Formats: sequence, C-alpha cells, structure tokens
Amino acid sequence: MIGGSKITKEAIQRRTIKVLTAAQILNGVGVTGTVAAGSLLVSSISHSESLAGLAQTTAVLGAAAMALPLAKLTQRGGRRLALSTGYSVAVLGSIFAILGGVHRNLFLMLLGTFCVGAASASGYQARFAAIDLATDARRSKNLSFVVWGSTIGAVAGPNLMQPAGRVAQTLGLPRLVGPYLISASTLVCATVVILLLLKPDPFLLANAPSADSEAQGHKSTKVALRHIRQDPKSLFAIAAVAIGHLAMVSIMVMTPVHMAHVDVTLRIIGLVISVHVLGMYAFSPLVGSMSDKYGRIIVIRIGVVLLLAASVISGTASGMDSVRLGIGLFFLGLGWSFTLIGGSTLLSESVEISMRPSSQGASDLVMNLVGALGGASAGVIIGALTYGWLCLFAAVPVLILGIWSYRLTNKSMN
Repeated sequence: MIGGSKITKEAIQRRTIKVLTAAQILNGVGVTGTVAAGSLLVSSISHSESLAGLAQTTAVLGAAAMALPLAKLTQRGGRRLALSTGYSVAVLGSIFAILGGVHRNLFLMLLGTFCVGAASASGYQARFAAIDLATDARRSKNLSFVVWGSTIGAVAGPNLMQPAGRVAQTLGLPRLVGPYLISASTLVCATVVILLLLKPDPFLLANAPSADSEAQGHKSTKVALRHIRQDPKSLFAIAAVAIGHLAMVSIMVMTPVHMAHVDVTLRIIGLVISVHVLGMYAFSPLVGSMSDKYGRIIVIRIGVVLLLAASVISGTASGMDSVRLGIGLFFLGLGWSFTLIGGSTLLSESVEISMRPSSQGASDLVMNLVGALGGASAGVIIGALTYGWLCLFAAVPVLILGIWSYRLTNKSMN
C-alpha cells in the first residue's frame, strides 16, 4: 500500500510493466538485427569464416560480464540506474562496432559486440524488475509480459537489416554497419524510456519498508550466494534457467549448420529459426499464467518434457526434413520459455527482497556462461560426431533436471 491506497500500488505496477515492455521492444529491435550483421562483419574484416562466431560469442560474454555489475547497481540505486546503465553501455558498443566496421578494425568490432551484450543483460534484468511489486498471484504473468516484448524485436529486427544497410550506404558507410546504426538509435530510446518513465523505481519502492536495506545491500551478494547453495529451491531454480538455456543454445546454433550440409536454402533455414523464436517468446503470457495457476515446478516439468521432445524430434531429423526440424525447434523454444519463466519466478520468491538483485544477477551470469559453453561445445560435438549425438547430449542435463524436480518435491513433502 502507498499512502493507504492499494489501487495506487497496483497502478504503479501496471505502469511499470508497460514501461519495461516498451524498453524491451526497443532493445529487441536494436539488438536482434546485429546478430547476423556482426558475424558477417567479423568474417569480412578477418577474411575468415571460422572467426565469424566470435561476434556472438563476445556478445554473450558481454552479457555475462554485466550481470553482476547491474545487480550491484540495482542495490545501490534501483532498477532505473541499472537498466539505463546497461542500455547506455550497449549504445557505446554500437558506436564501437560502427567504427570497427568503417576502419576494418577487428578489435574495435569485437569490443563493440562485447559491449552490445550489455543490452541483453539489461533485458534479462528487466524481467526481474517486472516482479518487484508483483503479487504472488500474478508474479509469473507480470514477468512473462516483459519476456513477450522480445517477440516484436525478434521479428522486426532482422527485417530491418536491408533498409538499414541502404541508410548506411547513403551516409557513406559500409552496408553491414547499418544494423548498428539502428541499435544505437533504439537503445538510446530505450535508455530515455527507462530514465523518464520508470518512476517510481519498482525496486526502491519494494524495499522502502526495510530500514536497513542499504546495509543489507552491501552484504547481499555473499549472503545470497550462500543462501542459494544451501536452499534446495533456489539452487533448483537457477539450474532450471541454466539447463533450459544450455539445451536451447546447443541445439539451436547447430541446426542451420545441419541443414546447410545438404544445401537447404537460406530462406528455409531462416523460416525454421523464425518458428523457433516464435516458440521462445510468443506464448510467454500463457506460460506465465500457467505458472501462477499450477505452480513453478509444474511449469518447469512441462518445459523439461518439451525440451526432451525437441531433442528427440530434432535429433532424428535429416537436414532436408525442414518440417520435422521446425517442429523440433518450436518445442525447443517453447520448452526454454517454460524453464526460464518458471525458474526465474521460483528464484525470486525463494530469496528475501534484499537478496533478489544479487541472486538474479548470479542467475543471469550462470545462464549466459552456460549458453556460451553450450554454443562452443556444440560445434566441437557436431564436428566430431553428428547432429543427432548433439541432441542426445543436450537431453542428458534436461533429464537430470526432470528427476531433480521430483526429488525436490518429495523432500518438501517429507
């Protein structure tokens, strides 16, 4: 209650969700278009296709590197400070990438993609900002709306590559830096939206009753990590987010390679990946509602089933079978959505408010590092064995997560 009015607090929460969703849309529009452009630029500058993956790898590492600093900024000054800082760093990254592309400088280019990763880190933090003021009955659904905001960016961003390239050429710049012009512009807008409209700050408002919240904030990182190691639910929650991300990244990044081995057209490959992205984001509000209605662990179990189904369907499909692969990758994206939303919500409600920023930062750090490891190891596996073996290996930790969920339930009942 604020000033004795419960309606006021509910109104602030609704406004917070709208602001965060708007920022997430701007973030997605800017960043998704740079994924392909970054790889192509690195390949062009280095004259090596084998180095093209460095663009995405450095972006993921940049997101991981920013996870804990953004959590600490949240503790010190709230979500506005943390999110606006992350978006601002990403704006600088876009500028570095543009300079790297113009001057054919690989170091500047990779520094740029690393800093652009801060936008992803802010996007991950935004989902937690959505539940600072949420009630138990709507916590997952509020979080899921912010995740859903990525759908628009994921669809619009890649489609802006060609017009952005024409704009760059009009300005006398290389065509491939065009998407970074878009990202710099949209991320500036996202920064302004957060700074001007995310008021009052949801985290500061949620912590207002705690007189010693500042003192707790200085110790909360160590305290939160200790709590996570000792609390079965918190540990399981982080594992659910990380393992779902590991399976998704490992299979997703190698599916285009699997299809390209038999000369499937880029249009068909792009369609399969688009179906996958649809599964990741489009049904987030439904997943959030299910999490609130049936519980976080049930939703994570559904995610486990979907990820296992994705592994079997994709792993037994030939590179030519685009329909089967499309179904498999749709389930892969949907399973990721279930484990992300269920795990993120379970983590937030398993720790005290003062521990939330640091525990959330730790979760994002683990998720991004595991994703980078999954992407790197997937290439090694498919090079030495086959795509089918990769899907089998990706299914193993998912199966362990499913077994863990039942053991966790049995312990809590005893």
